[in-house]
Amino acid sequence: MRPLPTHVRVAIIGSGFSGLGMAIRLRQRGITDVVVLERAESVGGTWRDNTYPGCACDVPSHLYSFSFAPNPTWSHSFSRQPEIRSYLEEVARDYGVLPSVHFSTDVEAADWDDAGQRWRIRTSRGDLTAQVLVSGCGGLVEPRLPDVPGSFEGPAFHSARWDHSVDLAGKRVAVVGTGASAIQFVPYLQREAAQVTVFQRTPPWIVPRRDRQFSELEKSLYARVPAAQKLVRGALFAGRELQLLAFTGRGGLRSLGEKQALRHLAKAVPDPALRAVLTPDYRMGCKRVLVSNDYLPALASPNVTVVPQGVRELRTGSVVATDGSEHEVDVVVYGTGFQVMDLPVAHRLTGRSGQTLSEHWGDRPTAHLGTTVAGFPNLFLLLGPNTALGHSSVVIMIEAQIGYVLSALEELDRVGATSLDVRPAAQEAYNVELQAQLSTTVWAQGGCKAWYTNASGHNFTLWPTHTYTFRARTARFDAESYELLVGSPHLEAV
Repeated sequence: MRPLPTHVRVAIIGSGFSGLGMAIRLRQRGITDVVVLERAESVGGTWRDNTYPGCACDVPSHLYSFSFAPNPTWSHSFSRQPEIRSYLEEVARDYGVLPSVHFSTDVEAADWDDAGQRWRIRTSRGDLTAQVLVSGCGGLVEPRLPDVPGSFEGPAFHSARWDHSVDLAGKRVAVVGTGASAIQFVPYLQREAAQVTVFQRTPPWIVPRRDRQFSELEKSLYARVPAAQKLVRGALFAGRELQLLAFTGRGGLRSLGEKQALRHLAKAVPDPALRAVLTPDYRMGCKRVLVSNDYLPALASPNVTVVPQGVRELRTGSVVATDGSEHEVDVVVYGTGFQVMDLPVAHRLTGRSGQTLSEHWGDRPTAHLGTTVAGFPNLFLLLGPNTALGHSSVVIMIEAQIGYVLSALEELDRVGATSLDVRPAAQEAYNVELQAQLSTTVWAQGGCKAWYTNASGHNFTLWPTHTYTFRARTARFDAESYELLVGSPHLEAV
């Protein structure tokens, strides 16, 4: 294993879409004094870690990829996990950034050194410093397990840490949660297990998955005529931007979407009692809209029971619902999402004040353009607060942020500065505007409780409008929003 360098211009945490995209773009700009610190033994991020049966993307393949690295050989219109992971591995290799990646290197802490104008980084394999630190850690990293009293003695695991050694054939399996992961693995469990009991607190809105295999002719066309694939990507982009109006508009498109989803439900679930349990009582889009053709039919199968309750208690061989009903099971699978509200990396980054990013944020994570945080100089967050999407591909947002980071580095070089720190007033003004926009959307007025918002109703996850507006906001580095330290650390900021 290669030793870590003692100092670099840029250190990147993580090697998913964000980390690899950042490393590639830096390399293309001639900045090669870069390390990518990856805690695992391979690249891929969330598409490496999530290996549960049925894992796939709910954004079309030609849109869920780097604009500079189109893949003409996608097998389906919606890509499966193994294929996305392979794509990221190929991109890392083809664009020459693998030598910059240090595997099995977990970032344990990073502290801003104001005197030295650098980040001091402690890893599981040693220490190093960097002028600039980029976090490529997204929100779908650390599994969130519910705080349920009791103890279950059989196999129990989260979908993001799927235990493939557990033989599920003939078993009674409990599924806790009905989010984006659960709707993909429940159909597998329905086919494999003897009995599946799904604990559902809130039914999701589900629309059909318009999935199909690409023909060899199509793949050949995209390989030979890149413009054809670019045209398809553009059409998908436009269609997704139109869909956003269902979440931010007056409700016409939302009503049409709800009717489509209810027709989908009626066709898949003939039992009126079960259909009532599976019918949402909030506006479509308030929670994440899910896409599936086989989840609802799986729930209607004789070997599946839907319990419209949360979980109150675990016992030796059973799960007790909040209504007191007890269900004997052999295996428990959690589809309960991730620690989006409490990013693990935020506990490890310490800024100027001596506070960690987590302490600085409290229960209200905010950033300027979702990328920089006042008091944390030369730190850039990819997929930071309010950069997630409810309608399109986050890769679009990642690429926009990467461009913004590159512009910031150019500004540092142009003025001969050692660090930049966003002005608190600029960050505050940006977030006031952001929350005002969010307040008129279905995410604020849809009548549900979603992981998009915290207990006080603050939406810290979603971008409130079109992706092209975010790209426009980040196309230019707004130096006037920052304090730049030029030359010696002892000089006054400009």
